[in-house]
Amino acid sequence: MKLTLFTILALFTVLSAHSQSMPDTTAIKQLLEKESTTFRSGDVKGHADCWKIQPYTRIVISTADGKMIDVPPAVMINPPANMAGGGGTFSNSNYKISVTGNSAWVSHNEESVSKEGKKTYSIEFKMLEKINGDWKIVGMSMHAYNK
Repeated sequence: MKLTLFTILALFTVLSAHSQSMPDTTAIKQLLEKESTTFRSGDVKGHADCWKIQPYTRIVISTADGKMIDVPPAVMINPPANMAGGGGTFSNSNYKISVTGNSAWVSHNEESVSKEGKKTYSIEFKMLEKINGDWKIVGMSMHAYNK
């Protein structure tokens, strides 16, 4: 009897935790889609709204040719005029999301296609925090690769 009660209680706990994280995972995916869309469209305000620059924010990019770029965090909320708005499309896939309280990390693949038709590929890791009820990106690592 004790084992059965324990099993039912454990199952209920797991299912409850999973159902609570579903709205968070959906909101996080929507945020990442918005961040990619606003960057390509040149919507600087919309892109900045996806981010919360913290004292520990870091953005690191590995290029497909092996270079590393340590991007100043302020660029995410106030990019140079020629950086955002290049157009094109993207497709994010293979989301892996971990939510713990008001913190989360995400990894996903991104295939980007420039307006000229050139494809680029990356694996991205993003750190997020829920601030005033909204998920914000607080750090990012992007690793470009050749296919």
